[in-house]
Formats: sequence, structure tokens, C-alpha cells
Amino acid sequence: MNEDIFMPGPGTARDFRRALGRFATGITIVTTQSSQGPVGLTANSFTSVSLDPPLVLWCPARTSRRHDAFVGAEHFAIHVLADDQHELMRSFVAPDAGFDLPGIAYSDEGTPLLPGCLARFECLRAATHDGGDHTIILGRVLRVALRKGAPLIFSGGQYGAFQPIPG
Repeated sequence: MNEDIFMPGPGTARDFRRALGRFATGITIVTTQSSQGPVGLTANSFTSVSLDPPLVLWCPARTSRRHDAFVGAEHFAIHVLADDQHELMRSFVAPDAGFDLPGIAYSDEGTPLLPGCLARFECLRAATHDGGDHTIILGRVLRVALRKGAPLIFSGGQYGAFQPIPG
């Protein structure tokens, strides 16, 4: 077997990132309401934590200009994107992501809710934890919405669609 072995550290950060990119993830957009208005960003650091109680987590980078808005938010929504929502994802990558898209609604708590996503988890912040250059935000899920479809996938620095293996 031909494999590269290295110790993660400052000199191997690029290799470490490349190794992490071998794990395919879905793409989400996380939204909240801040004192400056609605805020959103794309994230692939999303995972389930517990079914009972219903908990999920995600991890914004400390270097993000939107980091503090999310860490301080009491409520937020995590939107799992479908493979036909690449343009929606791109609209939230920019630092000044706008909410001038059609169909945006707001939860009872004022959280912006994006239309047409595969799944949406409306959350109450349960805890935050230090995660190195990220913050781990744990959310208690209050409401869930879902529809049929295939997810938008990110792997090795590229976006794509899920292809099931026949059989």
C-alpha cells in the first residue's frame, strides 16, 4: 500500500487539510438573526450528536467575520443543501452574503429560513465549546423540515452529487 504518513503541525497543514478532504461531507447554510440583521454562512462541519434529546453541532471558524454573531446567537437554523442548490450555496460563501433571495421566511424566533432545502434544523443554542481555530456550537433541535432529493456533497475541494452504488 502506498500511503503518505506525517505528523500534523504547522509544516504539514496543507497535507492535513488534504487528508481531511478525503472525508466527503454534505453542505449546509447556517442562518441566524444578529443586531445588524440576518446572517448566514456555508458550513460542512455539521453532525448529529443525540436523538434524545435531539442535538446537533456545527463549527464556525474563529477567523470568520460572522463568527461572533453565531456564537452569541440564541437561535439558529441549519439548512442541508440539495444537489440542485449549488448557486444558493455560492451566494452564502461571500463575506457580505445577502438575504435578497425569494422565498425566505422567518421562524417564530426571528431566524431566517431558506426555501427548498433537503432538511432544516431550527435550533436553540445549548452550549459552545473551544474547538481550536473553530468554536463548537451545540444546538437543541426545536423543529425539523425535510423534503426528498439528493444532497450536495463536498470532497477533495470539489462539489458534486451523491451517486448510489448499484446492487
